Amino acid sequence: MADETSSDSILWLVAGAALGAGIGILFAPASGQETRKTIVRKTGEGRAALAGSGKDMLERGREMFDRARQLTEEAADLFEKGRKLVESNAANLPQA
Repeated sequence: MADETSSDSILWLVAGAALGAGIGILFAPASGQETRKTIVRKTGEGRAALAGSGKDMLERGREMFDRARQLTEEAADLFEKGRKLVESNAANLPQA
């Protein structure tokens, strides 16, 4: 849950920075050609940043999935050990 919150916060931070940069560029005292070049450059930088954060989030998701699978296997092993223990103890009880 905390990872989702931090991921959402990072996404909103990047979106806000991109919006602020875009507004700043549009109101900057530069020629149209310079402004267009700056917009293209900043758009490329933003796209690269989003792609990088997407890859990071994908990797974290894979790690969490692998960890969950490992925990599930451990829980199944513990359940099986408990079942065998109960069965062996039940076999040793005197019959009524």
